[in-house]
Amino acid sequence: MFHVLTLTYLQPLDVIDETRPDHLDWLAREVESGRILLAGRVEAQTGAVLVTGDLSAEEADALAAADPYSKAGVVSYARTSFNGAFRAPGL
Repeated sequence: MFHVLTLTYLQPLDVIDETRPDHLDWLAREVESGRILLAGRVEAQTGAVLVTGDLSAEEADALAAADPYSKAGVVSYARTSFNGAFRAPGL
């Protein structure tokens, strides 16, 4: 199962940016591990979107909980799960 994790910022960007270096380090590790395939801020800079690799719902929820943003209480996460039946080669 693949998941779209939508982050909504709960604080102004200057507060979010205080935790951003730790979040980006965490994100780089998760991308390298293949647990996160795509990630980035939304255009309006009110949050971000992450697309996970093939994980269980429990693994996706644990991933979101491990984000330094979550630990700092500056974002909320929503998860949309899908089966990923049609995939690009190599996924």
